[in-house]
Amino acid sequence: SQASTRAIMALGAAGLIVLQGTDLSAGRVSGLTAAFAAVMLQKSDFANKMFQNLPEVTIGWILVVMLGVVAIGAVIGLVNGYFVAKFSLHPFIVTLSTQLITYGVILWFFALNGNNGQPISGLSDEYKTFVNGEMFRLGNVAVPRYVLYAVVLIAIMWFIWNKTTFGKNMFAVGSNAEAAKVSGVNVFWTTVLVHTLAGAAYGYTGFIEGARSGSIAANSGLNTECDAIAACVIGGVSFVGGTGKISGIILGVVILRLIFVALTMLGVDSSSLYIIKGAIILAACALDMRKYLVKK
Repeated sequence: SQASTRAIMALGAAGLIVLQGTDLSAGRVSGLTAAFAAVMLQKSDFANKMFQNLPEVTIGWILVVMLGVVAIGAVIGLVNGYFVAKFSLHPFIVTLSTQLITYGVILWFFALNGNNGQPISGLSDEYKTFVNGEMFRLGNVAVPRYVLYAVVLIAIMWFIWNKTTFGKNMFAVGSNAEAAKVSGVNVFWTTVLVHTLAGAAYGYTGFIEGARSGSIAANSGLNTECDAIAACVIGGVSFVGGTGKISGIILGVVILRLIFVALTMLGVDSSSLYIIKGAIILAACALDMRKYLVKK
């Protein structure tokens, strides 16, 4: 259950790493879309409902909101991709900028209608059931529906990466953008679409996280991009570009979750978890670069 939502974000971030980039805005984008979904899907009789004139929460309205937050994420990703591709800016700088802009929008959003920065809660039962409802049981453990949604998205991303021209172009640009351009690949649109797809994945993550957590604060999604990047590197997606597999990403997410769940059960405090997470990212990147230099 914990790995499934993180896998969605990791799948988005992985495409940028294949292009020799990264994304620092992922966590804030998922936080913004989670807040938007939560506000749109609050109970109609909730005392502190931010917007009173919204439609009744039905399956149809839930699907509309889901598509809406995915679109919000995709637009932010498109902006990232445009500036990276059009002006040859490093993704680190572009996504750092959009991270700050998105956080500003989040703070503004949480201050609307007298909310004054308070967490958004009072989510409708229909929304929570749609995401968190029990799908089946493994022994005494209930498997929620959002695990299925993650599996569906994993299958879609696998198909895009392995069976489409766009996927092949993505790896070609990541390996050598100049050679790909000479071969007839539209490097500009490939770069833009990879970022757009990543943003859509972050928006989808926000929709799931909104119901999963039950209450969205302004700092929701903070640093979750670090987990996504770490999982990708552990799973074999190389920062030198042009390398990566969907199966490796999922394995990386699961391994990282197992490590942190085990450390939490062993009583390791939260401050130490950040230190360990940083060390894992540094070690994984160092090993990846060492492997690349040996091959070279």
